Amino acid sequence: MVDIEHLQFGLETFGDIVANEDGSLQTAAASIRQIVREGELADDLGIQVFGVGEHHRPDYSVSSPETVLAAISAVTKQIKLATAVTVLSSDDPVRVYERFATLDALSNGRAQVMLGRGSFTETFPLFGYDLTDYDDLFNEKLGLYDALRNEKAVTWSGKFRAALKNQEVYPKTENGKLETYIGIGGSPESV
Repeated sequence: MVDIEHLQFGLETFGDIVANEDGSLQTAAASIRQIVREGELADDLGIQVFGVGEHHRPDYSVSSPETVLAAISAVTKQIKLATAVTVLSSDDPVRVYERFATLDALSNGRAQVMLGRGSFTETFPLFGYDLTDYDDLFNEKLGLYDALRNEKAVTWSGKFRAALKNQEVYPKTENGKLETYIGIGGSPESV
């Protein structure tokens, strides 16, 4: 049974580079500015969540969703600001947490992090990771990210990242924890 009270209606974009009326391709910069306008309109219309995806390809404009979401936070008041997704496998969990804790501060607690493995795999060679470590990278980094969500000193070690010994991560969020989800899709391996 679906719990209707807790359903949220949201929109997401990957920042697709689309064609202009004359057939030419929109620039990445124009696409990003359009996404900010779309986020503002979604907030005005009462949409509950606006998600921006991460890609590192020529057909998408957004490689840093949290930066675009920060711009949207400046022109909105209520809408939750989410990634769709942040590719945790090829990112550093500490930096992800810091960036989204900053977004959470800028947006007055409206940040949502959606972590994923990446249904496209362009980030693996771009950031120096081996695709054969697909599952292990995600699982290890998810474990560290989860430890960081407690916003207390972390002692942790793994195979793919330098160990942490009683390390604090800043900034802390005002409500004590970042709203976080796991995103899947695109391929059976992503699930």
